[in-house]
Amino acid sequence: MLKCEDNVENIEGVMKMLKEFCAENFTDVPQAIANGAKRIELCDNLTVGGTTPSAGVIESTVAYAHDHGVPVMTIIRPRGGDFVYNDYELKIMETDLIEAKKLGTDGVVIGCLTADGDLDEEALDVLIDRAIGLPITFHMAFDAMPVEKQFTAIDWLAEHGVDRILTHGGPAGVPISEHYEHLKALIAYANGRILILPGGGITHENAAEVAQTLGVPEVHGTKIIAL
Repeated sequence: MLKCEDNVENIEGVMKMLKEFCAENFTDVPQAIANGAKRIELCDNLTVGGTTPSAGVIESTVAYAHDHGVPVMTIIRPRGGDFVYNDYELKIMETDLIEAKKLGTDGVVIGCLTADGDLDEEALDVLIDRAIGLPITFHMAFDAMPVEKQFTAIDWLAEHGVDRILTHGGPAGVPISEHYEHLKALIAYANGRILILPGGGITHENAAEVAQTLGVPEVHGTKIIAL
């Protein structure tokens, strides 16, 4: 199993940056890796924000990526829409996570909320327990939380072994540069306890600027690599 922190690249010799490519199925993975992706977030159905890919897609992607020294983070999400899941959906997520782990995924990407916009701590406890031994990213469900609840969410996620939080810093569709101040506040509050991973609207053209402005070692996106 590869470490998700492997394979970073220098930005003008000043800092290092890891580009996580958000892949919709296997199709673009070989080209993305050839062009510099150092980690893959593997999804299906990006039109709804990403759902769990099939076992076959996970297996093939993991095999190819590992042959090229690149780790794979697999999203565990049963459907599009909100991030409030019932017991049946949670069971689906639990089973999918266990299967992804068997297939060799290097980490998982999860996110569960309550109807009030809090972390669904009970659901997350189950998934974190099933993911034991794997790095965990909390996905952009974070951006659906009220701002005032995001800081206590950082505390809980850090305390429960989550490695990073993927966030645009605000509403989707707004340039990430307009969210710099909030992202800086999140990064400062996290204070190294958990990584704030910026994503959404980051491309191969502005990735270095985003990383340098925010002082982060990792960036994420579907266009983070020129294909």
